[in-house]
Amino acid sequence: MVSVSAFALAVLTMASLVFNAFTAGRAAAPGGLRYVQAADIRTRYRAWGTSGSPVVLVHGAFEQADTWARLAPLLARDHRVYALDLTGDGYSERRGPYTVDHLTRQLLGFLSAVHLGGPGERPLLVGHSSGAAVVAEAALRAPGRIGSVMLLDGDALDTGAGPPSALRYLLVDPYRTSLLRLGLGVDRLIRSFYDAQCGPACPRLDAAGVDEWRRPLRVPGAEAALWNMLGQGVPGLPAGQVARLAAVRIPKSVVFGAEDDVFSKRTPQETAHRIGAPPPTLIPRARHLTMISNPRRVAAAVEALADTRAAAP
Repeated sequence: MVSVSAFALAVLTMASLVFNAFTAGRAAAPGGLRYVQAADIRTRYRAWGTSGSPVVLVHGAFEQADTWARLAPLLARDHRVYALDLTGDGYSERRGPYTVDHLTRQLLGFLSAVHLGGPGERPLLVGHSSGAAVVAEAALRAPGRIGSVMLLDGDALDTGAGPPSALRYLLVDPYRTSLLRLGLGVDRLIRSFYDAQCGPACPRLDAAGVDEWRRPLRVPGAEAALWNMLGQGVPGLPAGQVARLAAVRIPKSVVFGAEDDVFSKRTPQETAHRIGAPPPTLIPRARHLTMISNPRRVAAAVEALADTRAAAP
């Protein structure tokens, strides 16, 4: 029995190594991308609009600047809108550690690179999912450079979320690389994850949409960064540190999809109370990717926050 098992493992390992060798070619980033140097990271970003107060959109795990493509044009009617790729995701340079501290330094470096954060140029920050921790930390670290903060489908907390520890030990190379590449090759699998997070109000992913989610995980350095990030878990802050945001005298808001099953039903209210924000805005029938499923509702919430900031003494 032992010899049979050892032989089967050897065959599986060889098959995995051969498959990985034949699929070693990495995808290229799309052409025409825009970059700036943000702190120590060459950072890809998108921009919309030419006038109005600035809004900076910060994505969550496995997302990128393009995730905001339905929301940003709505905001760009009255604002200059920016979205960056945090390191480890999208097409920015992949440079660890993939911690809240490092991501926050990238975000603050990005504000400097695009000349935001000075008098009259303090941006409204929107942080989606794990990006909520990054904008919260940015507001704590540099409150004088930030105009207001929205936590969108995120509580900014370090919950220890990530793959089970047993799975981390089982998914070692070469097997994890083979499984990742096999999974990324199945369009239906990508669509199923998208549908589960986005819900029925979201547009169906066509071939270009599938490629938009898949390609960043196929560019050079993406796999190594992914394993690093999974080992560290989803970025977040201790509850006490998030609660310090309540003392930061800038307008704040919390917006969640009413059917977001990533969090408990209590999370939106608890988050608003923790950071000293008004009662949360809940978007009916929306799940976790509200900026895709309900961009007009999210845009209205951003505008309401911007109006609160404008009315503040």
